[in-house]
Amino acid sequence: MSGAGPEAHWRAALAEGRLLLQRARASGTVIFPPRLAEPGSGDIALDWIEASGLGTVHAVTVIARKPPEPPYNVVLVELDEHVRLMSRVEGIAPDAVTIGMRVRARISEEDGAPLLLFEPV
Repeated sequence: MSGAGPEAHWRAALAEGRLLLQRARASGTVIFPPRLAEPGSGDIALDWIEASGLGTVHAVTVIARKPPEPPYNVVLVELDEHVRLMSRVEGIAPDAVTIGMRVRARISEEDGAPLLLFEPV
């Protein structure tokens, strides 16, 4: 996978159907979003690891839109690897998503680009 840096590598993997995270070799700390160095230590020895895709909803909000557009949710998910990311949960009514809900990642496509979404476990 070529690209201009860690985010390009992450997006290319996502386009292949893979959810990758970075892990610092020395500390074992898992890092997201993708970076050139570990926050705090500046360690540049980072490896890419395959994420489980499992996580827990840490925060949720429902965005109402002008009809006929349906509402949607925005969630902060804490992956089992102890990193948090924003996305949305689909396959359930937007207002049925709750804090503490277990979710699983899935990769979709929107406007020709890969998109990381979640669904209830």
